[in-house]
Amino acid sequence: MPFPVRAIQVDGGSEFRAQFEETCQKRNIRLFVLPPRSPKLNGHVERTHQEEFYQVVELPESISELQEKLRVQEGVYNNIRPHQALGQRTPREFCQEWHATQTERG
Repeated sequence: MPFPVRAIQVDGGSEFRAQFEETCQKRNIRLFVLPPRSPKLNGHVERTHQEEFYQVVELPESISELQEKLRVQEGVYNNIRPHQALGQRTPREFCQEWHATQTERG
């Protein structure tokens, strides 16, 4: 990231949890764990992935093929697709502009 990550919001899933939490603690990154069964708290993210990926892509049978399709979608989401919340900029553009303003401030 072009800026320091101070906190991460997670859904409380168990995948890699101990290792992830330990790494965050070592790097002084605060974790905000959403309560179980509360999709409204993370609904926008989940709804976006559902509407822009899972409902429109034919899902492959293998995990490796699915991971590749997800990597492509991640590239589109971060580098091509404008986001209303970011002033119709992509996350990449937003981060580049943010980094430029931080560099100007010295």
